[in-house]
Amino acid sequence: MNFSDALPTFLITLREGFEAALVVGIVLACLKKANQTRLNGWVYGGVLAGILASGGVGILFQGLMRGVATSANLYAPVFKQLLEAGFGLVAISMLSWMLIWMTQQSKSLKSEVEGAITNVIQESSRAGWGVFILIFIAVLREGFETVVFVAAQFQQGLAPALGALAGILGAAGLGILLCRWGVRINLRLFFQVMGVFLLLIVAGLVISTLRHLDNAASLFTRLSPEGAQLCVFKDSCLLGPLVWDTSNVLPERQFPGVILKVLLGYRDHLYLAQIIGYIGFLGIVGGLYLQSLGFGKVSRQSSQPSA
Repeated sequence: MNFSDALPTFLITLREGFEAALVVGIVLACLKKANQTRLNGWVYGGVLAGILASGGVGILFQGLMRGVATSANLYAPVFKQLLEAGFGLVAISMLSWMLIWMTQQSKSLKSEVEGAITNVIQESSRAGWGVFILIFIAVLREGFETVVFVAAQFQQGLAPALGALAGILGAAGLGILLCRWGVRINLRLFFQVMGVFLLLIVAGLVISTLRHLDNAASLFTRLSPEGAQLCVFKDSCLLGPLVWDTSNVLPERQFPGVILKVLLGYRDHLYLAQIIGYIGFLGIVGGLYLQSLGFGKVSRQSSQPSA
């Protein structure tokens, strides 16, 4: 098993899990301030239920993938490639949205959670269930995004799941250091660095998703005479000509190529559509991410003449 395949899911789960841990820490602090520590059990119950629900979704996705892979249907290999491409598209959309939206909402996260907890506590008859649901949704949201990414990387075997588990443990450890023991952590720098890694990892997922779509088209042409029209290029069906081939110089399955593949989306074979997709994703989503961090505002303000 190649443990380098676990690194992307570890980084994503660490970031996502730490966000959930921050919400849990804020809720516990609010309950302590309001002398409602009797509700702490509902918080831990919500965390456990969210993790179990996320794991259940992951098992469901893996069962679906195995069912398609072992199906006797003639077109099962095509469906498998399309399913992996579908998981990839969902993961790209969700992680990109989360990266930009969470960066924009991070400043108001504490006040929003505190306001929600205050409203829940006022409803004393259902306060426990209100706290439980709030924590459950927060954990499930982060867990679902990770599960979808792991499903999109299912072809790499068990390593992504182990990376996700290590990320959960790491996020829990950071949450305990921050909220329980009061260790100072530069949250802004942490999320900015993790955001850059996440952006590059998802850009690599764009390349893999396009490859799955091309594989599906290629398999369909072999299985069905009607599909011959799908392959309009010589080097590939849908991706255009081969532009990049560094397999003899820097193979992606050997060090250091495997690390570049994990962190930067490097591939030793790249087709025209993959290069366009990679650069386009970094240009659009990366630009929006930098704007959410305030870089665009800083540059515009610096370009304006002073009074």
